[in-house]
Amino acid sequence: MKIFVAKDAGYCFGVRDAVNLAYTTARKHGEVYMLGHIVHNENVVRDLEKVGTKVVESLDEVPRDKPVLFRAHGTAPDVWNQAREKGLNIVDATCPLVIEIHEEARKLEAEGRKIIIIGDHGHDEVVGIASQVNDPIIVATPEEAQKLRKMKRVGVVSQSTQMIENVQAIINILMTKVFDLHFVNTICFPTKRNHEQIKELASMVDVMIVIGSFTSANSNRLTQLSLERNPNSHQVTCADDLAPEWFAGVETVGISAGASTPDKIITEVINEVRKIGKIKEEEMVYG
Repeated sequence: MKIFVAKDAGYCFGVRDAVNLAYTTARKHGEVYMLGHIVHNENVVRDLEKVGTKVVESLDEVPRDKPVLFRAHGTAPDVWNQAREKGLNIVDATCPLVIEIHEEARKLEAEGRKIIIIGDHGHDEVVGIASQVNDPIIVATPEEAQKLRKMKRVGVVSQSTQMIENVQAIINILMTKVFDLHFVNTICFPTKRNHEQIKELASMVDVMIVIGSFTSANSNRLTQLSLERNPNSHQVTCADDLAPEWFAGVETVGISAGASTPDKIITEVINEVRKIGKIKEEEMVYG
């Protein structure tokens, strides 16, 4: 049995930088506070808690002598203003690519356009993008796009981890409803790269393993893309979730991971697959 690991599986640079910043800040100050979990991965959250990260629901819960870390997903302007007014020590871990989406949304609104955000309702990143403009419309599916009324001037951005297929389907519908449509493709390049790799890898292996939390939108999308090309695709959160029967009579296994999955867990899953398959040769990098 051979193992192929997607070259860019796991942490994107934005998540890696945010997690590293949380670790260094917690060690320096003893504690660091966050409004919500830094990433959608329970294993990462648990490890960070051990070094002193604290999740709170309000800035009122943050001690004046401790830092507050704003997460990679983006933070609403009113929260920024509130933190500054309180004189809190703000540690900014916002992904630079998310900041670009905020800027693009504001530019489109400045042109007098109604803003539509293609993304998951309630997702932290989408909430952050929506906070940058006035009364945006959030569209998650083509079905939702079909229900929209006709509009004159619209600007469209997307959540960074959206699948291009979903975005294209929604844009095609919006083109029939909007007279003056300006779309900025804000799917981030790590997402595009990971999606292309898993599409190709899932099509060439007998079994595909996607590592990532089920609370992670980008991990779930990787699994969806994989299942569309290979019915023998399985999502796992860690090595303990692997089932030996998945690998019976299998010659090739593909492995990828969501952008919030740490290297340690990827390595543990690879090692467990090697153990199950009694594999002696090293895994090969795909992509």
